[in-house]
Amino acid sequence: LWKIKKIQVYPGASLSLQLHKKRAEHWIIVEGLAKIEIDEKKLNLKANESCFVPIGAKHRLSNPGESTLIIIEVQSGSYLGEDDIIILKDIYGR
Repeated sequence: LWKIKKIQVYPGASLSLQLHKKRAEHWIIVEGLAKIEIDEKKLNLKANESCFVPIGAKHRLSNPGESTLIIIEVQSGSYLGEDDIIILKDIYGR
């Protein structure tokens, strides 16, 4: 199975630190700057760069830039439901 999403992250914002048990994700940066954590690895990516988040990897996406970060997320795995998100840390209290 696969699913494609467009994700926008506003300047200074970040997604929760999370993991998935049944899906992997490929992130392609379309616009802006991305600060990415995948397990213990930290990356800074810009437009036309990408990364892979394996099944079970702890990950977080943040926008350290001054403009909106836009990525394309390609999910693949045996199950793609939103209830496969295990939130480990979230600054917004979700």
